[in-house]
Formats: sequence, C-alpha cells, structure tokens
Amino acid sequence: MSTLILFLPPARPGPATEYSYTLTADGHSALRHATAPAALLPEPTRPGGEVVAVVPARALSWQRVQMPTGVPLGAGQQTPRLRSVLEGLLEDRVLDDASQLHFALQPGAHNTAQSGEPVWVAVCDRAWLRENLQALEAAGRRVARVVPEFSPGPTASGRPELCALGSPEEAVVVLTGQGADQGVAVLPLTPMALALARAGMAPAGTAHPEDNTLTVRAEPAVAALAERTLGQQGQRIALHTASQRALDAARGDWDLAQFDLASTGRTRALRKAGSALSALLNAPQWRAARWGAGLLLVAHLVGLNAWAWQERQALAAKQAAVRTTLTQTFPKVQVVVDAPVQMERELAQLRQAAGSVSARDLEPLLAAIGAALPEGRLPSHIEYTPGELRLRGVALAPEEETVLFARLQAAGYRARLDDGSLLLRTEVSP
Repeated sequence: MSTLILFLPPARPGPATEYSYTLTADGHSALRHATAPAALLPEPTRPGGEVVAVVPARALSWQRVQMPTGVPLGAGQQTPRLRSVLEGLLEDRVLDDASQLHFALQPGAHNTAQSGEPVWVAVCDRAWLRENLQALEAAGRRVARVVPEFSPGPTASGRPELCALGSPEEAVVVLTGQGADQGVAVLPLTPMALALARAGMAPAGTAHPEDNTLTVRAEPAVAALAERTLGQQGQRIALHTASQRALDAARGDWDLAQFDLASTGRTRALRKAGSALSALLNAPQWRAARWGAGLLLVAHLVGLNAWAWQERQALAAKQAAVRTTLTQTFPKVQVVVDAPVQMERELAQLRQAAGSVSARDLEPLLAAIGAALPEGRLPSHIEYTPGELRLRGVALAPEEETVLFARLQAAGYRARLDDGSLLLRTEVSP
C-alpha cells in the first residue's frame, strides 16, 4: 500500500494554496517529493493507498493534563462530554478560546490515565485544520490520518534532538526528547537552543554534562545557517530533508483526527490492517521474513509435488498389480478395461460352469428376500434376471419397509420400491 504524505500549509487554504508532498511505496523511502495544488496532487500508486496529512510543529501546542477519574478515553468514547472536560482543563493554558481549538489525545491515553499519569493533548486551530481537510477531500484526496510533524516522547537516540527548519529569514529549531514532562519546543535558531538541549542532558547536581553529544539535523535551506550558529560550539550538523521528516512523522503512532474529525471504527481497523500489510510486504525490516516465507512456500510446493508424485506412482503400481493378477488368473482376458469388474465376471462364469451358486443367482436372491419379508407376505409375481429380482404384489407398511431394507443390506443386497414392485439387487455387479 503506497502513501501520499503532505504538509498542511500554515495559513488557511485558498485556490492558490500548494502542498508540499512526499510519495512513498513502503513508508521508508521516497518515490517523489514536490509541491503542488490540491487538485494536482498525485494519487497513491497502489490500490488501498492512503493520504496522510502532517501538521507543522509551529501549528501545534502540546499540553500535559491530569484527567479526572471515571472519564472514558477510548477511541470510540470521544464524546462531547470528554471535549467539555478538556476545554475546562485547558482554558487557562491556551491563549485562544478553547471552543475554537481542536484537541487530540495521545495514543494509549486510556491506559496512561488509568496508571495515574498525565496525558498529552495536542492542540491546534480547529477551523484551519477542518478547512484544509475539506479542501483536500474536495480535490479527491481524502485524508486517512493526521499526524504531528514532531511529537513528545523519547527520541530514537534516547537523548534530546534538535532539528533546524524554515528559511534563512525565519529559521527555527525544534527541540524534542527533553523528558517525560517536556513537549515539543519551537525556538529561534540561536546558540541558546543548543545550550537548552545540553542542559536537559546534564545529570542532576552537575554543572556540565559528561557527554554533550547531541543529534542535530537541519533542512538544506538552513543547513549553512545552522552550521554557523551551532557548529561554532563543536556540534556537527546532519542534513535532514522534508521527505525524511514526512516519512518519520507518518510512521508515528499519533492520529490527530479525533472527536468531530475522527474516522469510524471500521475505517480505523481497515487502515491499521492495510498499514500492517503494507509494512509486511514492503518495509526493509521485514525483508528477511518475506524471504523466509517465500522459501517456506517454495519448500511446501516442492514437497507437495513430490508427495503427489509418490502417490501417483503407488497408485499406478497397485493398478498394474491388479491387471497382472487378472491376466495371470484368466489368460484369455487380453484387454483390461476395468479389472475388478472383469474379474468378477470371469468368476461368475467359472461358478456357472462348475454348477456352483453365486449371490447373483435366483436361489440366493429368493432365500434372502424370503428371510427378510414379514410372515405371510408373499409376492403375486416374480421376475428374475441375473443379479436382479423383481417382486410384485408385496404390500408393506413404512416401518416394515425400513426393517426389510436394513435386513437385506446386512445380507449384501440392495432393495428399493420401483413402480409398485420390490426390486432386489446384489451390492456388487460384474
């Protein structure tokens, strides 16, 4: 499943609004990166592809709140009551009217609140977010997930990280990974940001950290400025493009499409299943598993074909043995069509020539029907052909028919009612 990842612009959308996007097939490498209006954005290249919108760091505010006990926080329980609770908790922390803001709870908020820990809440302008999503949907690019550009929590390095963004005229640095109580900080690109990050690494009670190695990245547009500003302190700067940042954001656990912007439970389940399948089929970390599954499938196919070949050989050997037995026992049989039937026919002829009686003769048939019929029930007419006996004028009750058929079947005969007469045959016919 391919993914179209696009950055939402900082201003409200208009006819000339353009979106910076990244198209990926596996979620880890970019196929294309460019900027285009909503109507000209590419579609995901595979069936079932999704569109992911990234909210810029400067458009989000991060708040950590202690939820009251007894308030449900599950994905299907984002009710107006929960929204009212969040408005009450955050109205003194935000500058705008809380009713005009959009809230999104951290992944696993229910478990976090149950353990007594505060919960992270992402806050942004609700009208701005809604208008952007509506503009994309009107252009045929319905957004499946809304993710933050950066989110609180530990970083990949386990230490604070800095990322320089923007343009040389409006360069900022985003600070993440400072600790459980610190969110995402957006600061001007100055040496103070690096000092703040290093201060977060210092052990308690010490003036200087023992190891001040930090992960600092910068977009190409501000890489030179970041090198001049932060490199003077011995800090190395690594390039980090917008495509890489978009891919990192899309792989995160956050989904800001909550409350009135939330998808249905079925849609979320299908999206998660599609993402898991896409990762399994395309992600580099699953390459060994894919090779293993392919080799296992090939081994099973080879094994099944070898087993089928052995079974065919065994069946052919048995058929050849039966044919050999027939031709050796009855040399006059030159052409073998159905060996069991032909052998039965030859045995019947031998019995007839020797004067012996077989189960298909009249006497055994009469003896079997005579032993099975109820007392006093005699036929008015009897017709015999080899292996078959027809009796007319025998009237039987339904329960008597059941008993009669069971007795005859136990004796090796098959009986049925046919056009008012009782028809008796042997189970095996030559």
